[in-house]
Amino acid sequence: MTETTSGLILRTRPLTDTSLIVHWLTPDLGRLATVARGARQSKSAFAGKLDFGYEAGFSFQRSRRSELHALREVSVSNPRSGLRTDYGYLAQAAYAVAFIEQATETETPLPEVHELMAGFLDHLPQQPAQARSVFAFELKLLSTLGLEPEAEESTLKPAVHALLGELLAATWTELAQLNPAPEDVRALRHFLHRFIIWHCQKLPKGREEALKAGGK
Repeated sequence: MTETTSGLILRTRPLTDTSLIVHWLTPDLGRLATVARGARQSKSAFAGKLDFGYEAGFSFQRSRRSELHALREVSVSNPRSGLRTDYGYLAQAAYAVAFIEQATETETPLPEVHELMAGFLDHLPQQPAQARSVFAFELKLLSTLGLEPEAEESTLKPAVHALLGELLAATWTELAQLNPAPEDVRALRHFLHRFIIWHCQKLPKGREEALKAGGK
């Protein structure tokens, strides 16, 4: 039976000389993987439709033997071309993907996580890459997963405690208007580093590169 849904592409990788594996994040089916047979051929019906960050409606045939389902049709609604204009955007987006993949199960509905990731990807090209974007994503994802840091129980200084709350509560538009003190940013960076390791066993791949791209 063919199923239809929509989502954003988290990553693609070659399967064969002609086919791709496409990893999706959808609100209703969570993370799932599909095989786009023939997608690497120039005349493929998938040509130009499968790239990181693309938002699309798609249909697939569910496999009975594995977690790799057969991709049938794709209709791109938002290619997010701005992500590809700066390495910093891609580094921060790739870290967000790694965090989501580490912290969530496959094929489990994730509407809040999809909404968060979509908003993050749309936000990134709106200003130069900034470390605060990474911190805000981390805090919002942790909160969505029920792991929101309880800053009042930590040794954070009041100013850092306040910054944590501001980043968590701010919309992506409001985030650009914040102007935290550099020492508070450094303190929050180290706090989140320890907090993520404590609750997730290890840092998701790419955090240092994402923060370096943001100038911190």
